[in-house]
Amino acid sequence: MAFRGNLLVLLVLAAAAAASGNSARLELVPAAPGASMAERARDDRHRHAYITQMIASCRGGSRRVAAEVGASAVSLPVSSGAYAGTGQYFVKLLVGTPAQEFSLVADTGSDLTWVKCQGAGAGAGGATPPGRVFCPADSKSWAPIPCSSDTCKWDVPFSLANCSAPTSPCAYDYRYKEGSAGARGVVGTDSATIALPGGKVVQMQDVVLGCSSTHDGQSFQAADGVISLGNSKISFASRAAARYGGSFSYCLVDHLAPRDATGYLAFGPGPAPKDSTPTAQTPLLLDPKMPFYGVKVEAIHVAGEALDIPAEVWDATKNGGTILDSGTTLTVLATPAYKAVVAALSTHLAGVPTVAFPPFEHCYNWTARRPGAPEIPKLAVQFAGAARLESPAKSYVIDVKPGVKCIGVQEGESPGLSVIGNILQQEHLWEFDLKNRLVRFKPSTCTR
Repeated sequence: MAFRGNLLVLLVLAAAAAASGNSARLELVPAAPGASMAERARDDRHRHAYITQMIASCRGGSRRVAAEVGASAVSLPVSSGAYAGTGQYFVKLLVGTPAQEFSLVADTGSDLTWVKCQGAGAGAGGATPPGRVFCPADSKSWAPIPCSSDTCKWDVPFSLANCSAPTSPCAYDYRYKEGSAGARGVVGTDSATIALPGGKVVQMQDVVLGCSSTHDGQSFQAADGVISLGNSKISFASRAAARYGGSFSYCLVDHLAPRDATGYLAFGPGPAPKDSTPTAQTPLLLDPKMPFYGVKVEAIHVAGEALDIPAEVWDATKNGGTILDSGTTLTVLATPAYKAVVAALSTHLAGVPTVAFPPFEHCYNWTARRPGAPEIPKLAVQFAGAARLESPAKSYVIDVKPGVKCIGVQEGESPGLSVIGNILQQEHLWEFDLKNRLVRFKPSTCTR
């Protein structure tokens, strides 16, 4: 699931590490949004269809265990405007020996870390992709994974069945449903470097890395590939978290923040709190056959009132359930939840002049809003364990152009999966405790 075509924000990781001993931290920088909201909404729908298809195939026992890769962060922030045009968060990484710098999409649902590549034996006519490319022949630490290996057969997602010779490289073909983004190439291992405070570096060896000679999709016009943050046997997040205390965390700044504003991705124990804001926690629902981070939603409240949403909407055993996904921009809710949420919000905003802005159903001319008109009501998502996510109003009634706001959620299928996207997650610190199967979160300005 390496491709989510639309996180509203681009993040770039600059190297740094948490001040606490064995914790490594990377900074993230947002780039100006370039794609239209309609394009991002379309990409979210493609991604949601793909996630749904993957989960259905896994429940049927037909999908193999996914695999992922690692990469590492660099110490430079993204240049101004360099990554406009996608809705993704990006991470700056150093890969190979000598190290080469890449900007990769940070994706919690990804099964494979990959970079745009040249050579390595899997190309469409040997063509070189545009932009920065990884050259395996120039890396002393690159080692191809043979197609006959168990890693290729069972761990690499979307690996191709053809294996002309036991030593031939393991090939993959990532494709989205409905002809959205994809990447094709071969898999190997290489080193990844994480910069630490004081000029020190930590090098991770034998990181599984996809070398993509062909790719398509809007996200990759600006990105050099994907860094996998999913729950997977060989994902970068899983391997780095295991090395640094069993957890990783990230904090996403407002997607409309200035370009020099940074969030971060950290591996190891969460950063020491700078304020007394309590941290909420809820169990992580993990499936070894899928990279997604599932959570149990118990209710959604608008203006303090619990909405009438059938319990089966949140029940994964009844083809419902919810995941947290950094690769989806807009939150997607199964039909009963979607209808309840938009009905409640639109009722409270009934005094604000409406305006058409497809594909959103409820949009408002905020500049024509009269004095004394209703404010945006509070929305809260209640998770198991009394954990409550209360995102700022701008995270669910979003700015789509100057003077226009829309209810920023999309309707999914029913029964079907609900997805909490990155806009609803913004301005919160999220810690994924893989060791104890918990996710913790709290409001944050994402400063260190």
